[in-house]
Amino acid sequence: MPTLTRRIAGSLATTLLLSLPALPALAQDSPHRFVMVTHGVPSDPFWTVVKNGAEAAADEIGAELEYRAPSTFDMAKMQQLAEAAVASDPDGLILSFTDEDALGKVVREATDNGIPVITINSGGDLSKQYGALLHVGQSEYEAGQRAAEKMQEMGVEKGLCVNHEQGNQGLDQRCEGFISGFDGNADQLATSHDPTEIRNAIVAYLNQHRDIDGILTLGSLTADPMIQAMQDQGATDQFVLGTFDLSPIILEAVDAGELDFAIDQQQYLQGYLPVIFLEQYAEHGLMPAGDVATGPAFVTQDNAAQVIELSKQGIR
Repeated sequence: MPTLTRRIAGSLATTLLLSLPALPALAQDSPHRFVMVTHGVPSDPFWTVVKNGAEAAADEIGAELEYRAPSTFDMAKMQQLAEAAVASDPDGLILSFTDEDALGKVVREATDNGIPVITINSGGDLSKQYGALLHVGQSEYEAGQRAAEKMQEMGVEKGLCVNHEQGNQGLDQRCEGFISGFDGNADQLATSHDPTEIRNAIVAYLNQHRDIDGILTLGSLTADPMIQAMQDQGATDQFVLGTFDLSPIILEAVDAGELDFAIDQQQYLQGYLPVIFLEQYAEHGLMPAGDVATGPAFVTQDNAAQVIELSKQGIR
């Protein structure tokens, strides 16, 4: 290209660039800080997945997320953590609403001070009374009923619901729905978190109640010891076995046919979605018009392998 032509072309290009409107700045990280307080104990893999979902959402939007939970199932400690979260004046609070008496006033205090609250996992039928904007989870009572229906379809006549956190209103509702689904022809066995105690309690109860032919646990903390007890007794084929929630051991047992089903409430979404919703609310005042149901769904031997792959990624 001749020198004069190059100069003209360069001059035109410069003029064109200067005449264009300024390009928008690259998207900035969110300035918002959200706090999630749950009752999930560190030993429960269910809550690790919830936390993974929340952290993934915060990373995507560049928001600050603080995750807080007691070291054991302790509603007084959880209440203290929630109160401290409200006092820190976050841009949003995410809370597993496990106990109305302990947490209702905390939600009310938050909303009275202009802090939007989304509840997850437990208490969706109660939290709106205290000002929560939304609940992300499942109807625990309905899920318990569906577990009973599933077992009856498999021939169970009398069921047993093993509750490792009596007083947790979400878990209590699961057992209530299960017993209701059997028209009252089901029992509830209260245990602690201790695996040895759980195994011994289940074996002792079954020895005393020979008419039980279906067993439902409410999470991996009881499902894992229950599976071990059945394996030790060589009794996995003598009962229909089901559980709420997922863990690597649960999924392997379902895949192997040692556990008949697991009820999936997609806990990753219970962590992920509230962070996204609160960000949209802070930025644009947007919020879904109704609660978001993440379950219940059933994992059986037919689809366990697919779910196992996602579990390895910390998503299921």
